[in-house]
Amino acid sequence: MSERTVAEPGDTDTRWMTRRARWTHIAVGAAAGLAWAGALRAWMAELSGPASSFSWGTFEGVLLPGLLVGAAFGWASGVGPAASVRERRMLRWCAAAPLAFAIAPMLRPGALADFLREGLGGGAVLVALTAIGGGYALGGGRPLWTRIACGVLAFGISLAGALLTGPLLRDSALALTTPRGAWLAVFDLALMCTLIVASAIPFRRLSRSSPRRLALAGAHDERE
Repeated sequence: MSERTVAEPGDTDTRWMTRRARWTHIAVGAAAGLAWAGALRAWMAELSGPASSFSWGTFEGVLLPGLLVGAAFGWASGVGPAASVRERRMLRWCAAAPLAFAIAPMLRPGALADFLREGLGGGAVLVALTAIGGGYALGGGRPLWTRIACGVLAFGISLAGALLTGPLLRDSALALTTPRGAWLAVFDLALMCTLIVASAIPFRRLSRSSPRRLALAGAHDERE
């Protein structure tokens, strides 16, 4: 005779609160990602100057990736130290989320050809890889020398980009000796540092669990 397991009211309440907390993390992360992407677009507009223009492509190429990346980081922030097998697998995908900033602009017609022929869009690729490398460096729990190497590289690229991008593209108009140029450089560096810190969330150190414990946690996830 088979036995039926009846869920205790306390277990149901705990599951509901866990789901609500996770969706709250996702919503807050998505809002933060959207705000960050909006700030990035403002930086791009200032960098381009009078030549800057807005189109519906801004939504799909900048804002949408920011929303998705923020949601992924929000989900990752809700994963506890004793994560299940499925959660650990999902964290790997969340760690790669910044690649959305590089992929989304390439989906526009002709964008991939422009990238291969003239290198247009390479900045988005560099931003994504720098964020992932910096997040890996801050994550912890991995070989120290690889983290140091990735951290130095990520910070070096971020600092060089902040100091050189404005003067290279608009010469004296955004020179570091001018208030506007100095402000834009600080803005650029702050954006990159914020993204790098957020990118460390999926890389954070988790507790080491036995195979049996991970299997039980995975079975619990499937029941939910």
